[in-house]
Amino acid sequence: MDYKKTLFHLEDGIGCIRMDSPENLNAIDADMAAELLQRLEDCEKDPEVRLILLLGGEKAFSAGGDIGYFGSLIREDRLREMKNIFTAVGRLALKIKQMEKLVITAVKGAAAGAGANLALSGDFVIAAENAKFIQAFVNLGLATDTGGAYLLSKSIGAARALELCISGRPLPAAEAEQLGLVNRVCPREELEEQAMAFALSLAKGPLLAYARIKKQIFAASYSDYERYLQEVELPLQCSGVETADFREGVTAFLEKRKPAFRGE
Repeated sequence: MDYKKTLFHLEDGIGCIRMDSPENLNAIDADMAAELLQRLEDCEKDPEVRLILLLGGEKAFSAGGDIGYFGSLIREDRLREMKNIFTAVGRLALKIKQMEKLVITAVKGAAAGAGANLALSGDFVIAAENAKFIQAFVNLGLATDTGGAYLLSKSIGAARALELCISGRPLPAAEAEQLGLVNRVCPREELEEQAMAFALSLAKGPLLAYARIKKQIFAASYSDYERYLQEVELPLQCSGVETADFREGVTAFLEKRKPAFRGE
């Protein structure tokens, strides 16, 4: 694969994957999702990689979907192509939970939409004090994707998950930590250092035991995750982009105004 949106380096057994698409704040489009998935698969096969650390940018971990691209699909009547994006982000979310090696996400700045749920997919989440997690889909007239509704419901219960997804409000790092979505919050300038130190401490441990424990947690809590992604999330998102509300949400965002949703 010709990598254009991600970087990788191996440091003391830690496979460091960095999203590197600053022009759209690391939007999780089909290309980004494909690159991240391939990076994870390469790390999984590489015996020198003991753990994986997933990093974003300075301004944002990831802004989520590329709304400018969505706008072009609307104008060109190519919205069916968005199924490729929804399929790709679902595969990416599932891969993180199913793979045997532990994945740590280090989050700085905004993690919105698919970016928020990619961050929360990590086995461990380390957040900078300025991190905020935003279920921004509703602002475009969409349901959540990248496993968001599923993961939040499992982690913090249906009522709180519903509130975050319906409101689309920013969830600050400190509150995310209180809810148990984030393992540790640290100063912004210390994020990568602390995330790497944590990864190195885990890398010294029994990796085979980690893999077995991760399988146990998956079986106990996420055994129907693949079915949910394929039979619930994907169809709902694909039907959602056919609505007038989605078109209005994207158009309003690009025009920098409040959307006027009509429930159509």
